[in-house]
Amino acid sequence: MKITILTLFPDFFTGFLTNSIIKRAQSKNLVDIEIVNIRDFTEDKHGRVDSEPVGGGAGLIMKCQPIVDALKSVKKDRSHIVLLSPRGTTYNQAKAKDYVKNKKHLILVCGHYEGIDERVNKYVDELVSVGDYILTGGEIGAMMISDSVIRLVDGVIAAESIKEESFENYLLEYPQYSEPFSYEGDNIPNILYSGNHQAIAKWRKKQALKLTKHYRPDLLRSYHFSRQDLKLLKELESGETPKWEKDAIKKAHKFIKEK
Repeated sequence: MKITILTLFPDFFTGFLTNSIIKRAQSKNLVDIEIVNIRDFTEDKHGRVDSEPVGGGAGLIMKCQPIVDALKSVKKDRSHIVLLSPRGTTYNQAKAKDYVKNKKHLILVCGHYEGIDERVNKYVDELVSVGDYILTGGEIGAMMISDSVIRLVDGVIAAESIKEESFENYLLEYPQYSEPFSYEGDNIPNILYSGNHQAIAKWRKKQALKLTKHYRPDLLRSYHFSRQDLKLLKELESGETPKWEKDAIKKAHKFIKEK
């Protein structure tokens, strides 16, 4: 997959491209990331890429010509051009998965200053927003989108690590723990030491439902509940430890007690 980012500030991406998973993905040739400086395309004799808004108003507006010419220089037949804009649909995990599956070349256009010339909009395929808040430019949003897409590319991260992450299948991820067993009196749930993988998976599913219901109940509107899910929800409502969990812990009681 190829991702091209059009920006006025290419140095902004130096750390992003040279660290951790993104760096390894590039070194393995799993993804090709191209940073294009919009300033290189201006025809203004003074090298400007912005001007005051026509009709008056605050701030500066990015000119149409440099952006469009930059787009024309990188666009191919199957390129998908995204302009980061507050008008756009809100970005989410489903969108990231769609990009990986259906877009071979993603072009992200970063706005800056007070905004961009309205006429740029007709040269893009989609408007996308990363949230209802204001940033100084589209660069951070472009990093967010790129990161979320790249990690879904085959081979970048182990498939097992992605399968049960938050927002996959409209659920938040279940709680995760690391040693030691007890920290300032707060213990890791005994079920995780039971060695009963079926019971652990069931417990984790219940916790995922619990966390989603508490923190992001809106996600559950798109979630398909199985019969087991409905039973787990009833268990949560009762507040009691179910028999299957007690049995799993009881069988591993000796080991758990030693913790």
